[in-house]
Amino acid sequence: MSSTDPIAAYAAQTQAALAAAQTKKSANNLGIDEFLTLMTTQLKNQDPLKPLEGTEFVAQLAQFGTVSGIQQMQGSMETLAESLRATQALSGTSLVGHDILASAGSVNFIEGTSVSGEFDVPAATSALQVRITDASGAVVRDITLAPTPGFTSFSWDGLRSDGAQAQSGEYSIQAIASVGGASESLDLLLAARVSSVTLDNGGTGLTLNTAGLGSVSLADVRRIM
Repeated sequence: MSSTDPIAAYAAQTQAALAAAQTKKSANNLGIDEFLTLMTTQLKNQDPLKPLEGTEFVAQLAQFGTVSGIQQMQGSMETLAESLRATQALSGTSLVGHDILASAGSVNFIEGTSVSGEFDVPAATSALQVRITDASGAVVRDITLAPTPGFTSFSWDGLRSDGAQAQSGEYSIQAIASVGGASESLDLLLAARVSSVTLDNGGTGLTLNTAGLGSVSLADVRRIM
């Protein structure tokens, strides 16, 4: 009468189950079905003299649960990223045709049009003006405004100081305030109309394309009108 070595039988059947599981999936991508097959085989064929400790069994389950949870979380994050990308692209198209106010210091002026914007005037301002200069640095126009504290709007009609029409090209615009006897350049917001939007390859950034300000990052937009 032959006797069966329980340890040898356990090892052989466990190896067989492992081979079957690996045929279906690689060890690095072991699924719940394969894991349960291995665990069941291990429990059935464990050495009666050395049964699997409860703490060891729980540890194996916890280890598998951690790996499985991470894989599921990665899949969920990828799905969420795709959803956010689609939502951002859809939201971006709704901006086409709208005017925006964005942080800028220059504008690509087109003859026959006007330029507008606004800035925040400090409370102690005694004098205020908007200065337009051309690409060579020459002053084209100075527009004097009332130094009213808070946000102040301005508009340039495209005319030079002598009343002549300014030619198309790039112009720098500054808001200069006299505060406590010293000149201070204020942060300027210029208006432009969105003609199209561009979503970067990573799907994390949206760029608004305008005629006057060129490509403007959505992060630089302060107001949508």
